Amino acid sequence: MARRKQGLFDSIASMPWPVGIVLGVLGYVAVRRGIAWYLSAIGGPALAQAGKAAAQGSSFAFLAWMVLGICWFAALCSFIASRHRSRLLETQTGLDSLRAMNWRQFEMLVGEAFRRQGYRIEETGLGGPDGGIDLQLSKGGKTTLVQCKQWRRQRVDVKVVREMYGLLAHHGADAVKIVAIGDFTPDARRFAQGKPIDLIHGEALLTLIRNVQNAPAARTNVAAQPAVARVTAPDCPSCGALMIKRNNRRTGDVFWGCAKYPGCRGTRPA
Repeated sequence: MARRKQGLFDSIASMPWPVGIVLGVLGYVAVRRGIAWYLSAIGGPALAQAGKAAAQGSSFAFLAWMVLGICWFAALCSFIASRHRSRLLETQTGLDSLRAMNWRQFEMLVGEAFRRQGYRIEETGLGGPDGGIDLQLSKGGKTTLVQCKQWRRQRVDVKVVREMYGLLAHHGADAVKIVAIGDFTPDARRFAQGKPIDLIHGEALLTLIRNVQNAPAARTNVAAQPAVARVTAPDCPSCGALMIKRNNRRTGDVFWGCAKYPGCRGTRPA
């Protein structure tokens, strides 16, 4: 599928909304004042006077206001979208609520969860209800491709993992994440072993969501009660994936287990 081209409005709307506000002001000043300055710089007093008269005319005034309006409207759309993504994430309570949303909402939810982990998110336009590259994450100079699978009953099979691994090489990315509400087949887990592929199943996704949901409240609580520390899920010592709290069936002890189990059997004490 060809990549969807973004126009100026889409590009600004995909940025944080304060950026759109600033760009609008800069664009307005550039049109109203920059034209005269530019003509003066390249053509002397005659062109400068002509540029000044043009900038004060109704056509350039209208253009300046139009640039300001487009940028500010894009900023408003960005603000509304960010509030919507935040609301989607904060209202999740379990797998049932994840299943209740449509594929587009699920993609936005996953993007917001990674955004709160410090990633820069780009919605690539290469995904859709049937899969593909839904998100591109950037952090620390590394690029990660993400596919979101909101399959309610079907497990993600090895074919999907192979396709994403091929896209990793094609796009020159550093890693791949496949996020699912359900689970992955044993063949899919075996294929991902030893490769920069992170398979995030439903329970691991819930752990990620709960961690980022609690992050703002945890900072407030720590400021008010310094003795209280927030417990966050550690990384697996074997493969670096997210870990989940599990219980030993024989002893009842709680421990951290790798989210990729049984593909990875890394553990940490709780």
